[in-house]
Amino acid sequence: NTHASTTTHVTMAVLSLLTALLVLSPARAFSTPQPITSDLAIVGCGVLGTSLCKQLLSHPDFSSRSITAITKTTGRHDAIRAEVGDGDDTDRFAVLTMDDVFAQYSGNSFKDVVFCAPPSGFDDYPQAVKDAATQLWSGPSSGGSFVFTSSGGVYEGLDGETVNESSPTLDAEANPRQGRLINAERECIALGGCALRLAGLYTLERGAHNYWLEKCTEGVQGREDGIVNLLHYDDAASACLAALQVGPDVNSKQTYLISDGNPTTRKGICESALKSARYAAFKVPPFLGPAYGLKGKIYDGSKSDEALQWKPTYSSFDTFMAGSN
Repeated sequence: NTHASTTTHVTMAVLSLLTALLVLSPARAFSTPQPITSDLAIVGCGVLGTSLCKQLLSHPDFSSRSITAITKTTGRHDAIRAEVGDGDDTDRFAVLTMDDVFAQYSGNSFKDVVFCAPPSGFDDYPQAVKDAATQLWSGPSSGGSFVFTSSGGVYEGLDGETVNESSPTLDAEANPRQGRLINAERECIALGGCALRLAGLYTLERGAHNYWLEKCTEGVQGREDGIVNLLHYDDAASACLAALQVGPDVNSKQTYLISDGNPTTRKGICESALKSARYAAFKVPPFLGPAYGLKGKIYDGSKSDEALQWKPTYSSFDTFMAGSN
């Protein structure tokens, strides 16, 4: 009987311990954020990032992938969800702040990362890109890519000169605005990522044409034949998607130049915009010169198009505007 009593006490003690652990476990679960299961991150979810999320969710090559859009604040989260759409993809798409992301996992979580947040949101932009590549991305050895969206504005270029992927860039120290992008590119490339230098981005409502036609009726500084290289936001997003598709075997440590391949002029984009019903009532503003100012650069991204197996949906700004009615 003594032995039975001892056994009973031990059994009760074990059960009490197990019960205590079971009671504690839910509390720990609630106090510890759930781990992120996504394997593809989009850092910066403005017009470009939102378009990319939509394209990734609907593309057959990414049908098994889960996507996390990462923003600085929660301010636009509802709008992003509404634009991207929930539908059947609710379990494949999440919107979090960067603080949320770092709180919910440790280690390199994402196989693929696209960094398309603009410099304006960061005190140290190159460091922000480096942090994303080292702390969010699992690296090229995982079979995934780190894609950084830069700008064709980094090119030095002379008056009317054609530039391509290997053309010289501006001096980063002498040109601090472009220098942030140039130094961010260097961080990205050094870690095995790729940089997409994008032409001037536009939609029907966004871009220089909108500002000049609606806000600059008294005149626009610059020569009317100044060269403008353009790219629709949706085509910029599809170029990012193409870079993810070719993977690090192709894109690692590469720099690409992405445009629609049909440069126009300052006056030309205003004239093209008038072909859309949205701007039909406006007039082309005068361009105030000076006439001796630099004309700008012509982008030749044909090598990039071939390497990424990519071409724009909108072959030119004029084509887009004429078809927007």
